[in-house]
Amino acid sequence: MVRSGIVIARPFGIPVHISPYWFLIAGFIVLRYAQDLASTLHGSTRFVVAVTFVVLLYASVLIHELSHSLVARAYGLPVRRILLYPLGGVSELEREPPTPWQAFAVSAAGPATSLVLAAGGYGLTRAVPAADVVASTLAFQLLWANLVIGIFNLLPGLPLDGGMMLRAAIWKVTRRPSTATIAAAWTGRVLALSLFILVIDPAVENRIGGDFTTVLWLALIAAFMWTGAGQAIKAARFRERLPGLQARRLARKAVSVTASTPLAEALRRAKESEARAVVVVDHEDKPIAILNETAVMATPDQRRPWIEAGSLARTLEPNMVLPADLSGMALLDALRRAPASEYLLVEPSGQVYGVLAARDVDHAFAGV
Repeated sequence: MVRSGIVIARPFGIPVHISPYWFLIAGFIVLRYAQDLASTLHGSTRFVVAVTFVVLLYASVLIHELSHSLVARAYGLPVRRILLYPLGGVSELEREPPTPWQAFAVSAAGPATSLVLAAGGYGLTRAVPAADVVASTLAFQLLWANLVIGIFNLLPGLPLDGGMMLRAAIWKVTRRPSTATIAAAWTGRVLALSLFILVIDPAVENRIGGDFTTVLWLALIAAFMWTGAGQAIKAARFRERLPGLQARRLARKAVSVTASTPLAEALRRAKESEARAVVVVDHEDKPIAILNETAVMATPDQRRPWIEAGSLARTLEPNMVLPADLSGMALLDALRRAPASEYLLVEPSGQVYGVLAARDVDHAFAGV
């Protein structure tokens, strides 16, 4: 997924971002569709119709995603943004629905909306005179685009909406969201593999007339599904490890020195005390900085007796001082709010417990 994009609108206060790659793919679709219209439309008209089709297509995707977001908001779930990218869109929630039913409702809203839009497109095809080639063409494409979006997203495999609905059902039965996620993700991988097999099947290639663009598009969708399912499995394993993420268990024992203490002496005291961190204190023994491990490692041994520990320490900011009892998501949120290499852990009484190194948190999740 593209992490950044261009903000194009804020419907209901929700930022809508477009991936930079969207313009490239949109331009390709316009040219490809204009070529297909050459037999029925002529001159610049076919390009106008092609551009209008692309706008309607991604407007339909936006409405699809908005329905997810609005249902999530109705359940009190904050929506970070909607991102439109070449293969569709995604609604990014601040946190996932807390119950299976809410997860099912949020996921089902998108396909349901797309099918309603498809029904509206069908109504337009009946209402627009056949003689009006432009209007009837756009109505027909609106019908089929939303029908494909709705039905495709109902396929029961992550990362599709149908996969989220399947996950919610398994979650309801097993009461284990991680198990549900992994099961729905593997279903998504099976669907992706099936799509890959279809792409390389000569019989399918013959039916679509050897259209390289269609084959490439299907292959990209299959790759998207496989990658999305893999990310879902990784996220599930991450959540399984989350309860074991405790600041106390990851803390490094620390020794205290003044800022003027030679670096060599500070390291000697740490080794003597079997500590892996050094806290710099003021004349009242109040912690004011933490010795930066990276800076220490970059300092040659022969220079360490002549460098003060305080010169290689990072000043403690208020958000770098964390309760030693933090764990799980609360701990990760605290680290995310104040990115740093080391943090000071303190007891409820204010006494220093130790130092938490960001790299130790990373290692705790190594191999997820």
